[in-house]
Amino acid sequence: MASYSDKKPDDKLADIREAFKVCEEAEATNREQARHDLEFGRMGVQWPDEVKRQRERDRRPCLTVNRMPTFIRQIVNDARMNKPAIKCHPVDSHADVETAKVLNGLIRQIEVSSNADAAYATAIDDAVSMGFGYFRVDIDFATDDAFERDIRIERIMNPFSVYRDPRSTAVDSSDWNMAFVTELLTHDEFEANYPDAEKVDFENKSLEQRDNVWYTDDTVRVAEYWSREEVDREIVLLSDGQILDVDVFEAQRDFFEIEGVLPVQSRMSKRTKVKQCVVTGAEVLSEIEWAGRYIPIIPVYGEEVVVGENRSFHSLIHFAKDSQQMYNFWRTAAAELVALAPKAPWIGPIGAFNTDAKWSTANSANHAYLEYDGGTAPTRQPFAGVPAGAIQEALNSSDDMKSVIGMFDASLGNMGKEVSGKAIAARQREGDIGTYHFIDNLSRAIRHAGRIIVDLIPSIYTEARVLRVLGEDNEASTVPVNQPVQGQDDPEPRIYDLTTGKYDVVVKLGPSFTTQRQEAAEQMMLLVQQFPQAAPIIGDLIAKNLDWPGAEEMAERLKKLLPEQIQGADPEKEQMKAQLTEATAIIQQLQVDRSIYEQKNQIDANKLTLDAQKVVTDKYRAETDRMEALVKAEKENSAIPSLEDFQPNSLI
Repeated sequence: MASYSDKKPDDKLADIREAFKVCEEAEATNREQARHDLEFGRMGVQWPDEVKRQRERDRRPCLTVNRMPTFIRQIVNDARMNKPAIKCHPVDSHADVETAKVLNGLIRQIEVSSNADAAYATAIDDAVSMGFGYFRVDIDFATDDAFERDIRIERIMNPFSVYRDPRSTAVDSSDWNMAFVTELLTHDEFEANYPDAEKVDFENKSLEQRDNVWYTDDTVRVAEYWSREEVDREIVLLSDGQILDVDVFEAQRDFFEIEGVLPVQSRMSKRTKVKQCVVTGAEVLSEIEWAGRYIPIIPVYGEEVVVGENRSFHSLIHFAKDSQQMYNFWRTAAAELVALAPKAPWIGPIGAFNTDAKWSTANSANHAYLEYDGGTAPTRQPFAGVPAGAIQEALNSSDDMKSVIGMFDASLGNMGKEVSGKAIAARQREGDIGTYHFIDNLSRAIRHAGRIIVDLIPSIYTEARVLRVLGEDNEASTVPVNQPVQGQDDPEPRIYDLTTGKYDVVVKLGPSFTTQRQEAAEQMMLLVQQFPQAAPIIGDLIAKNLDWPGAEEMAERLKKLLPEQIQGADPEKEQMKAQLTEATAIIQQLQVDRSIYEQKNQIDANKLTLDAQKVVTDKYRAETDRMEALVKAEKENSAIPSLEDFQPNSLI
């Protein structure tokens, strides 16, 4: 079977139209259900049309006390306060921890510069309100006058514009092999945006492509068609551990041979190829090959339910709609009874109301007095009050909504039956657990977004450039990448190479750094209240976590008041101390060397003196021996000289 890339344009277009039809039919039920949930919960369309028309004809009230947004906002705002943070970890020998830190800072910069928090919030809002939402990863030029490209995270405002792969089973869309992102343009907008496109005759009924899905009398559907397929490739393992495509190795063979890098072994493998086509129902407008191996459309799902071959996604309020309708009915009934109460009739004898014309408006106007004829005054029937049954049924409907959704008074900030703080916290936790799957699905989606970004970075950030990165506290700094960098503590230059190495992606769910800092300050203040002795010791930490101008300066001043053993290591002081210690050691070593030198000189001098004395002694002994020999010889010859005639040689 020919691959998608090998097909002719007409065949490609036919396949795309067929794929869209499959996606549309597979999603019809989910999309209809999602639209109804969205209109019910967010637009307040909660009365059946026929019932509402009947009540309007009878001029009866038809109230909507919509409690659904309160439940929805509780989860959405919780997700905003506890945004998952993307973390990278090295997984092979070409990756390292320091480069992973640079990747983390780059991803935070990408999120901030592209307002990713709005994309995440929109997606989780849609997932909670209607069952699914989306955001996407895109690539664009860094600035209008630059050729460098940056990665962006963008929101998809209309989740109904996305048609997902109906054969997908992964909760984060990592196994999508096709997807559509559609847009409806007027004929004028279409011609303005695509001036070189085929001028389709929209009124030509004979066109085989004529389909009200793609065309109407006023609009044209333009769709991004994303496709993914696996292609064969041959990879080679080099002697330095690198793994490259054979084509890449052959193109640089001379360089590798000069470096002494040789191929060790090769094998056939698979490579994922992703393509984006912009199409109408009549032609393919453009076609590009995507740099990554994932389709960059990320879903955030609501509650997933699979029955047989059908995969459904439910919103938070899907099963609470009946309770909400009953709540509306009973509140309307109570209001209707109260509204009718002033119309209770007056009762009196016949003819009693003929004496004053104001009796005819007694139910609708406030008169200072009313006259009657006869001895018995007319009386008004007392208002029996709102039936207790209507009030009770409204309360029951309210409790049903909470039970179905899994959120109770403590989770909504209302006064409940709980008295102790521990009991309130336990009920709040119960509510969080009951709806945690929405937050968890957002975490999975953001993790997949991080996986897509890490997969794109080696293809986008290939040149030597200086990148702006953010720390966990959103403090900005710049880092040169793909080039040697000389650090203060590094004896040799290092390279933050973003083009090599494999990194795994995880998410850390919890409060933002700012929220954690504020909570830390509050807890510290409570600690100081309970244990005042701790104030002088942790005062600098409290000031550091306070959110007002000058907090950092205050923290530094308080830190200087701490005892030296608590202040910890000051880099400058530690450096001076190390230099002083080194200088002292050098001086001590010089003193030792000098002492040894002097001792050696003294030993050498003493040795010279002993040698000189030995020479004198040896000469003296030699001369003594000579004299004794002469005396002995004279005695033998009987010619013994006198001592006065003996003149010894000079001894020294």
